[in-house]
Formats: sequence, C-alpha cells, structure tokens
Amino acid sequence: MQIGAAFIFQNPFDRRSDRDVYLDELALADLAEPLGFDSVWSVEHHFTDYTMCPDVLQFLTWVAARTERVRLGSMVVVLPWHDPMRVAEQVSLLDHLSGGRVILGIGRGLGRIEFEGFGVDMETSRPRFVESAQLLLEGLEKGACELAGAHVRQPRRDIRPRPFQSFRGRTYAAAVSPESARIMAELGVGILIIPQKPWETVEKELAEYRAIYREVQGAEAPAPVAAGWVFCDEDADRAAEQARRYVGDYWRSVIRHYELDGDHLGRTRGYESYARTQAIARESADAMIDFALSLQVWGTPAQCIERILEIRRRIGHDHFVGVFSYADMPREEAERNLRLFARSVAPELRALSAPQARP
Repeated sequence: MQIGAAFIFQNPFDRRSDRDVYLDELALADLAEPLGFDSVWSVEHHFTDYTMCPDVLQFLTWVAARTERVRLGSMVVVLPWHDPMRVAEQVSLLDHLSGGRVILGIGRGLGRIEFEGFGVDMETSRPRFVESAQLLLEGLEKGACELAGAHVRQPRRDIRPRPFQSFRGRTYAAAVSPESARIMAELGVGILIIPQKPWETVEKELAEYRAIYREVQGAEAPAPVAAGWVFCDEDADRAAEQARRYVGDYWRSVIRHYELDGDHLGRTRGYESYARTQAIARESADAMIDFALSLQVWGTPAQCIERILEIRRRIGHDHFVGVFSYADMPREEAERNLRLFARSVAPELRALSAPQARP
C-alpha cells in the first residue's frame, strides 16, 4: 500500500493569521518526503477559512520543486470552476516539471458559496463536470483539446507542453452521489474516497461502479484511493480524547462551509442525495460528528493500522492518504501526529501486497 499525506491549510474562525497557517503547513509538507511518505496532496477551496488552498496545482508545483520522488496528488481540482483547457495545460506543465509524478484528482464541488463566488450555476455542475472531464482526459491522452458541448465549447487547440505519458491509471474522481458511479466508470477514472458515508453504502456504490467499469471499459477498475483524518498517539485514551476534539472541530467547519445545517442541497438539481445529510445536521450536529468520527483513523499505532485494514477489507484501496493537521491543531501536535504515523503505522501498511480484485 502507498501512503500519502495531505495538507489542507485550515484556519477556523480566523484564530490565527493566514500567513502563520501557511508557514506551519508548508513546514509540515516539507517533512513528507524525508519521513518516507509516497505522495503529497492538497485540496481546492475558496473564499472561507474552511481550507485555504485556492490553487492545488500551484501548491503541488511548490512541492515538486522541493522534492525528488513523492507523487503529487490533487484532492481535487473542481472542474466546474475552471476553464478545462487551462487545467489541461497546467496539469501537463506540472507533470513535466515534476518528472511525471502527478496523480490527477478531479471533482464537481459542493459549496454554494464557491459556486456563487465564481458565478457558476450550481444546478449545472454535473453536466459541466462531465463535459470538462471529457475534454481534459481526452486532451491529456491526445495532446489536444476539443469539445462542442452545452456548457464547454472549445475549438481544437494543442496542449503545450504536450503530455509525455498517459494519465490513465493515475486519474481519480471524488464521487459521493449515487449517480456518479456510471459517470466515473464511463470516464475511465478511479475513485477517490473521502469518508462521509457509512462504509456499507460505499461498498454498495463501489460494487456498482466496478460492474459498470467492467462493462464499459472491458477491464477491472483501478483500486480506489482512500483518505482519512488521522490522530495517532501512543496513549489510547489521549488519542480518543484528542480525536474527538480535533475531528469534531473539523466537522463543525464542514457543516459551516457547506451549510449542511440548511436545506438548500435537497432542492438543488444534482445534489438531492444530500437532503438526508442536511436533515441529520439540522437535527443534531453532535450526532453527525459522532458518525464522522467513526469513519476516521485514530488511536494508538496498532489501532490506526487496524482501522485502515478494516477500511481496506471493505473497499480494497491500495493508497491511503492521511490528513494530519486540521481544525486548530497546534503545529507541534500535528508534527508529532505525522511523525508517529510515519514511524509506526506507515511501514506496516506499506508492506501489504496489492489488494485482490473484488467480485
């Protein structure tokens, strides 16, 4: 199994300056390669303190210049907010600059404040995503982008510098809604799982995706990439206490940024499946946090290993990406968390063989 580290630049309630947050997160990111991590990731978000990385490819370019071997993962580039021709150029450029280390993660977005900030109709996000992804993925394979769609209209233009290797097998999409299974299978991309649903539901949706992928692509789907918010400590009681504190605060920021305690998602075309999530958040934020905590990776090193293995038994992932610094966790705590995981958890996971293809 490959092991990644993600850095998300949170500043909840602006308790610190954005500059201090960046200095601390960049210092942590600098540790990833020396500590033996296989990949470095970040996320794209805009306009709020939820996460402050508005250009994930720019951050990964900084990482590329300071490293030699770690792979560079976007978690994710939100395609409806971008001109996909420009994304194709940026991805190809980063792949050249890094010597072919890019793992491309794409998604369609969920935050109303972000769609409104870019003047994009949220109800068009799914068809915009599909058209943008088609243009981007075909362009990266052929070296030129062209599409005459309802939302994306691009005359044929070459990508320069031209992609020098295929992105097949290293492109993933964050898929959350049940309708996404067919879309992602038809696009021929893997699945990036950011835990927010019961694992039984994830298993069912992955089975549907794998069946469609096999039917459409004539091959087995790639193993998914799984992310998780990590709190690792030698003391089991302290791990449980601090995980509840920091994971709980992180999920409060999720509720706030995505307005999960409202009701707009259930009334927005393409997001109807979130109606139940919003209902739970309105009823009890604490219940939602308890549920979120049950999905994440926390405990002693042995407990963290077992939690990740249990997730692997369910979904068959071959790449785990941990988030080690979040909410208002002090840098010293985040660094201790990162170092302990790298020393006592990652070697055990890295020794695992590739997962068996699931029926």
